[in-house]
Amino acid sequence: MKDLPVDDRARMDDEQLAGMLRALGHPARLAILRILAARRQSDCCCMDLTQCLPLAQSTVSQHLKVLLDAGLLERHQRGTRNCYALRTDRVEAISLAADRLFGALSEQPACESQAERTP
Repeated sequence: MKDLPVDDRARMDDEQLAGMLRALGHPARLAILRILAARRQSDCCCMDLTQCLPLAQSTVSQHLKVLLDAGLLERHQRGTRNCYALRTDRVEAISLAADRLFGALSEQPACESQAERTP
């Protein structure tokens, strides 16, 4: 997923938002994000996360790939290990986009029935 320009972080398109929301659609991925959010000052390697979760290392790796592909994580090398950190800019962008979406939905009038539309 391509990086959003700083000015457009809150203005992601529907496809980008849907991709990120899909990535959030599993309890294990939400748990991984919570762990990474709690460790804002440091990153986590897959083994660190495996020690915190009741999941196999291969399962954690698969979930990390989904989150990384959605642009919610950044990855870097620490020795021979891949380590991950939360992309707080993306999390904030999701929050702003969701606020805008639900705000727009609450401002729209309910759909008119067919009988109300015909004179």
